[in-house]
Amino acid sequence: MNKRAVAVIVLSSTLISATAQAREIDPAAAADTTISGRGFGHGRGMSQYGAQGAAIAGKSVKQILDFYYPGTTTGKATGSIRVRVTADTTDGIRVGVVNHLKVRDLVTRKVYELPRASTRNQWSIDPYGDHGTKVSSFNTKTRKWTLWKTFTGITQFEGAPVIGLILPSGAVRRYRGALRAVDVSGMHLDTVNVVSLEYYLRGVVPREAVSSWKPAALQAQAVAARTYSVFHRSRATRKAYDLCDTTACQVYGGYDSEKGSTNTAIAATVGQVRLYKGKPIIAEFSSSNGGATPAGPIPYQVMKADGWDAYPGNGNPNVTWTVTRTAAEIEAAFAVGTIQSLRVVKRTGVGPSGGRAVTVEAVGSKGKRALTADQFRIRLHLRSGWIAFPVDPLDIPTDPSKTLDR
Repeated sequence: MNKRAVAVIVLSSTLISATAQAREIDPAAAADTTISGRGFGHGRGMSQYGAQGAAIAGKSVKQILDFYYPGTTTGKATGSIRVRVTADTTDGIRVGVVNHLKVRDLVTRKVYELPRASTRNQWSIDPYGDHGTKVSSFNTKTRKWTLWKTFTGITQFEGAPVIGLILPSGAVRRYRGALRAVDVSGMHLDTVNVVSLEYYLRGVVPREAVSSWKPAALQAQAVAARTYSVFHRSRATRKAYDLCDTTACQVYGGYDSEKGSTNTAIAATVGQVRLYKGKPIIAEFSSSNGGATPAGPIPYQVMKADGWDAYPGNGNPNVTWTVTRTAAEIEAAFAVGTIQSLRVVKRTGVGPSGGRAVTVEAVGSKGKRALTADQFRIRLHLRSGWIAFPVDPLDIPTDPSKTLDR
């Protein structure tokens, strides 16, 4: 029989597990631990691959949204969104010269059209004094920056249909709307893209979904992303920006991310959001829920099986997966010394294999500790918290009456 650092017997998929028997192991064995899982992400709200599966099955955007956000209604939203551009880590904002480029003084609201010259190829907004800004241009002939004007407060570039932001690497990323310098602590300015909600979505939907998906799936993503945006916008009135541009919020790539198929889906759902009791919902979504949506703290986040997440033809690579983690990684996650046993002690009971894991417990040489499945997922960098520990084939009982389903 192979020695393993961690070995666990998982309850049958027909059972709702409250506890699971763990096999004692030889602490001297420091082999890797196999972890199998389902889904990718927290699983709350809409499964993106599930939306594609539902669209393949012929469901409409309304049917998809009704399923993933039950009890919600359709509403409308307009306006703009303020997005922090996290890749710009410079002290100010540098942009390329473009026709109709202007600077707006956000204290006086006055707008200045920037002069053009054959030797000028960049403009910058940089900190000036305690809370002011200065605008300078770069001369390609002298290879020097020249001060153009100073301001007592923050400013922004605007006016051109698309503005090229020059990142620290020298790469250029283009944005619609305005690029605003935001005053933060210290001699540093953050870059915030202020853009209409619909144009913002053009840079989000192709980064959050697959642009070749069915129209109904892309439309569902557009409504979910729009709703998520206005939900957070309503809670950020005292902040300098509403959202970031990474997976911590919604992935946003600006003008260069736009695709024809997703632009069409956004236009087909223009202004549509989902409401609960008249207010925009927190329209969460994740890549794959593994076959069931988990319950959340709000009424429209309910636990139920999802047959669309693994619907034939939707191409979901995250329905099931397997990874390995070392004994040292498992021990670091629990901090109970040398691991002697590890088990899933509770599952939701909804979905394959007894449902999503709720609690994982380890017994070690220094005691016992339980983590939530999400804590376990984060500490071990797993795709989701829907996990199990497959039985080593050589450890499966030969007596059929004692064999457990995985």
